[in-house]
Amino acid sequence: MATSEFVPQPARYAVFVDAGYLYAASGALLLGCSSRREYRVAAEKLIKALTDHADDKLLGELLRVYWYDAAPKKQPTVDQRVIANLPLVKLRLGNLNAQGQQKGVDAQLRNDLEALARHRAITDAVLLAGDEDMLPAVEAAQRYGVRVHLWGVEPTHGSNQAEWLVWESDTVEVLPADFLRPYFTKAKALPVPATPPDAAAVRDGGGGRAPVPSPSQVFAGRTPAVKQPAAPVGSNPAVRQGAPAAGGAHVNNHTAPASGTGEGKLGPDRDHMLEIGEHVAQKWIFERGRDNIRDLLPGPILPPVIDKELLIEAEKELGGSLRPYQEARTWLRDGFWERVYREFGIGIGKSS
Repeated sequence: MATSEFVPQPARYAVFVDAGYLYAASGALLLGCSSRREYRVAAEKLIKALTDHADDKLLGELLRVYWYDAAPKKQPTVDQRVIANLPLVKLRLGNLNAQGQQKGVDAQLRNDLEALARHRAITDAVLLAGDEDMLPAVEAAQRYGVRVHLWGVEPTHGSNQAEWLVWESDTVEVLPADFLRPYFTKAKALPVPATPPDAAAVRDGGGGRAPVPSPSQVFAGRTPAVKQPAAPVGSNPAVRQGAPAAGGAHVNNHTAPASGTGEGKLGPDRDHMLEIGEHVAQKWIFERGRDNIRDLLPGPILPPVIDKELLIEAEKELGGSLRPYQEARTWLRDGFWERVYREFGIGIGKSS
């Protein structure tokens, strides 16, 4: 006679974060801000702090973190792209409408939580949220035997979580201001210097003036070299790019030595890389929106995830790898920032 044995479910939990609630409540509590543009969040460190806290509170292992947020037309922002690349973190995006309202986030959360509970993938769920729209997700998970632990942000006054959501959860915890404070900082005002009338001449090193440093040179503390005047007629033609050399040969004007890549190794032409950098910036401004690109300011360092995307886009344009060519990658970034700064009226020139 066949018998069935009960196999105990291993303890495992997932963390579900409504980023809209977390950011809004924390911004109001810590900085008195109502808009995300008024503050910056160290999201990677914040997520690490949340998972460490969950590890201290719950038995078993972490399955993953589900991060629910919204963006216009579901086009992820810079910060959201960084979060999406973190290990054991699943980014879920809803749509952010013109009124700043999140659409579709609660439905995604309910689907994820209910699916994990139904398939016995978790025994516990941490829910960091405050909206009553999350109540159906809690009830669905509990019907499958999952314990739901509701976390909230310390309110500025009264309560910032729906009463029914608090009642239905198995345990409730409020994260204090001191827990969240290290990860939220006030956004700095961006300097917008006026672009001089002769900016083009300055960028080209004309008029005897030193060229304006590029963003990468400013960061590295290097001063760009002033362009040398064109060689007079009759001088050695081999030293001038684009001039015919002895025997009718033509000096290559589309390749340049790449520093740090080995003697005699040639990389892409500088002007070509600047052009590609500007093209990618223009494409992103159009596809991702000005507000998204503004989040990269003040520069000149790109988040590693975004820098990698820039490199991949450029390699598609070139049809080859840029990884051996450090100087070409610098030119690419210079071109990118040149277009971004021009878009927002910040006058910084290209490298010479």
